[in-house]
Amino acid sequence: MQKTNLNTADDIELLAGVSKGSRLAFDILYEKYWKTVFNAAYKRANDREIAEDIAQDVFVQLWTRNTDIVITNLSAYLSIAARNGVFKRMGKEDRYTELTDELQDIQNSLDSTDANILHKEFLNAFAELIESLPSQQQAIFKFRFNEGLSSQQIAEKLQISPKTVRNHIGRALITLKKELILLQILAILCRK
Repeated sequence: MQKTNLNTADDIELLAGVSKGSRLAFDILYEKYWKTVFNAAYKRANDREIAEDIAQDVFVQLWTRNTDIVITNLSAYLSIAARNGVFKRMGKEDRYTELTDELQDIQNSLDSTDANILHKEFLNAFAELIESLPSQQQAIFKFRFNEGLSSQQIAEKLQISPKTVRNHIGRALITLKKELILLQILAILCRK
């Protein structure tokens, strides 16, 4: 298809172009639906950066899965994909929040002297855990949580994709969570 034909094509024709690897067809769909996808994500996440990340993921999936799916209503498909992206992200964050809440409960239950000693030991153990991560996960984790950089900023700094950054953060958090649960169990056993 030529550029003039694509600009007047409907969604089904553009999707057919995307399935054949047409970057122009993808760009037209991206321009047409970016705001819709972003708004659907922002409405649920109420965070601009998260909504941008989710919208980006939705379009990456549209491009990479272009031959795997049949889409008859692209607007509805993209809105549902954005909604599901938010729910998936919230589920990951809830798991992380639960862990920090549990650690706070343990600290509140200890007297202040024991809490200070355990807190210092915990911070040392946590620092060692971070140092035990693979080098790229470690760097990304530190950029995110020590320097407060966004996925996009880290991606630009390391010249990798934002999705790769999010994958590394997810893997690091899973590893750390497993180890922190063991530390929590040890702390409870030491109190008894």
